Amino acid sequence: MKKSILTFVCSLLVIALLGFTVWHGVDLGFTQIPSITDTENGVRLGLDLVGGSIITFEGMADEDMPAEELSRNMEIVVDMLRQRLDFQGLTEAQVYQAGDRRVTVEIPSISDPEEAVQTLGSTAQLQFLDDDGNVILEGNQVADATAEYGAIDSTGVKQNYVSLELTDEGLEIFTEATKKAAAAESEGKNHINIVMDGQTISSPAVSSQYAETGITSKEVMITGGFTAEEAGLLANNIALGQLPFGLEQVEMRSVGAQLGMTALTSSIKAGVIGVLLVMIFMIAVYRLPGVVSCVALLFYCVLEGLALVIFKVNLSLPGIAGIILSIGMAVDANVVIFERIKEELRAGKTIRSAIDSGFHRAFSAILDSNITTFIAAAVLYFFGKGTIVGFAITLGLGIILSMFTALTVTRMLLNSLVGMKVTNIRLYGAREGRDA
Repeated sequence: MKKSILTFVCSLLVIALLGFTVWHGVDLGFTQIPSITDTENGVRLGLDLVGGSIITFEGMADEDMPAEELSRNMEIVVDMLRQRLDFQGLTEAQVYQAGDRRVTVEIPSISDPEEAVQTLGSTAQLQFLDDDGNVILEGNQVADATAEYGAIDSTGVKQNYVSLELTDEGLEIFTEATKKAAAAESEGKNHINIVMDGQTISSPAVSSQYAETGITSKEVMITGGFTAEEAGLLANNIALGQLPFGLEQVEMRSVGAQLGMTALTSSIKAGVIGVLLVMIFMIAVYRLPGVVSCVALLFYCVLEGLALVIFKVNLSLPGIAGIILSIGMAVDANVVIFERIKEELRAGKTIRSAIDSGFHRAFSAILDSNITTFIAAAVLYFFGKGTIVGFAITLGLGIILSMFTALTVTRMLLNSLVGMKVTNIRLYGAREGRDA
């Protein structure tokens, strides 16, 4: 009996401890679990909750481009825009294809949408031109690009610059081009013009000392009075490669933060009311097992919150809907279990035997229903776009956690009650039968 009491009390303490962790956060030394209210380090709020910008681009592809090639190139565009957003720290942003030639970008809490448009819409087409306008190198002949800060000449003055590493093919071509440019110094045509998307960003001159050998180093510097952020963005775009075709902005609209916060408040209020109504129903119908299901439901809620924080889930309104739906599924599993237990009690079994049989008989039905729902969530995750993916994530996560709480936590608590000699079958919702 003491063991059962200890198990029940420890379960309540674990729920309280996890709830405190989720709400306030905790620093474990080797790692930190942020608070669920910390939207910078913990749960990331989506566009529909904090406001932001929705930008739609249209690919400027040739009209006669084959459909298969267009589809493949659009996938490349989506992937590269996603990487550019990640580099800028906008990991909560969403990128998805809308139609055959359009791609939509949703960026929460963006402070300067016009700047985002310019950065994302850039094709990152890098070219090296001589003073006569002839193309020497293309971007695909650059192996890597990194943003650096340091002295670039004998003056020792430090500045931000982009360091390029050429491929073997690019180096061979570059060596010949710089040899030719160095020999033309007397004519004033000894520049290598570095052009990005049609705009000259740097025009370094090649000294006559390279007239015989050319520049043989794979490392090439791009200077131009960059700030650290500008150098980083430029290096990122070059390193990721150029888009297969240009992007034209066709739409940009904003979602107000006030609307998003109102929706968040309403959703949380609806969720709390829904949970309380479910708890009242479970207690009224199933009595003591209903109370146990409420405790298990609280355990599920804190586990869900902890998972959202640890995995830094991008939470949107559909994501909240997925959480609430999975709460309903957790309770549904308990309903199936408790009905099976009541049937066993009516058949004259003891409380402990009825609990064991009830869980055993209900397991296959619970497993089947959760697997089918999880398959639906997986399909939405892999084939959905935008906030639909957020719904799929929270629903799938909720299914896993709800099965755990229904099949393990609920069973453990019910057995603890039996161990504490709570064996009146009326307390378990049954009207006929006998005590354990």
